[in-house]
Amino acid sequence: MSRSAGMAPAGSGEKVLSLLQGSGGEFVSGAQISRSLQISRSAVWKQINTLRELGYRISAEPSKGYRLESSPDSLLSPQIRQGLKSGVIGRRIVSLQEAGSTNTVAFRLAEEGGEEGTVVVADSQSGGKGRLGRVWVSPPGVNLYCSVILRPPIQPMSAPQLTFLSVVALARAIEQSTGLTPRIKWPNDILVNGKKVAGLLNEMSAETDKVNFVILGIGVNLNMTLDQFPSDLRHPATSLFLESGVTVRRTDFARCLLQELDGIYATFLREGYGPVRGEWLQRSRLAGERVTVSNDGNVTSGVVRGIDEYGALILEGEGGAMVQVVAGDVRLAGD
Repeated sequence: MSRSAGMAPAGSGEKVLSLLQGSGGEFVSGAQISRSLQISRSAVWKQINTLRELGYRISAEPSKGYRLESSPDSLLSPQIRQGLKSGVIGRRIVSLQEAGSTNTVAFRLAEEGGEEGTVVVADSQSGGKGRLGRVWVSPPGVNLYCSVILRPPIQPMSAPQLTFLSVVALARAIEQSTGLTPRIKWPNDILVNGKKVAGLLNEMSAETDKVNFVILGIGVNLNMTLDQFPSDLRHPATSLFLESGVTVRRTDFARCLLQELDGIYATFLREGYGPVRGEWLQRSRLAGERVTVSNDGNVTSGVVRGIDEYGALILEGEGGAMVQVVAGDVRLAGD
């Protein structure tokens, strides 16, 4: 894609696309589009050409108007919203050609009063963020980078529970989209065949006794090829394409993920952390394994016995003593 950073197509372009998508494969006249959007016929033509530049195949006939023939695998909001079945998450989707970081954009929108369920999605990131200040490599056209604004009625100490909510939703989406069996590595990595395929980074604004908002940041390697991964990765990485041999349609995956997030968030608000914690434990690859956890030079070892109500990893150390670990890099013994 060649257009500069920002929403693409912006404003009227997205509305033109929505009208064409909602026509059931029929022609929509330029006059009808002009009236519906209150823009000139020349502006309609301009937006049609913008859509064509983005890869949409649109036919035009003088007496009939315009018809959408096919769509690219783009992450424009009308594409994702088409057929999206969710109540809260995805009620607004901000689609960017490029972002420094979708988390940064979503955080700013939330500070400005952005409603709960707003999703920021970008085709690429120039400054993608990983956990512990690391860089998340974010090339265009192949992966999914998105951030979701939530405003849960919970205490700040409970906010880490949302990390486990989002990682469970992502594991479900990977299963549904590819048939692969992802495993969760504490606290928020998704592994396929022992290699990292996705990561999450949640950020929060809170006061002493309430959460203002939480940003769920999600990066998934969908269709990256081996030559697109940097050579200096700390841990083995892969993509869903490399593991399945099948190209993943980004629009479909994004829609599936948002629906899973919406469903599990509704369960969380209704029933609390218990169901999320239970499914996380079932999907974890660490249960019963001996691990070492490194954090700022400190190393803790033990056998994984679960996670507590705030997401801390519970290790059984020497002599059976239970130890809580709240942050760090986990490695299986022998890795």
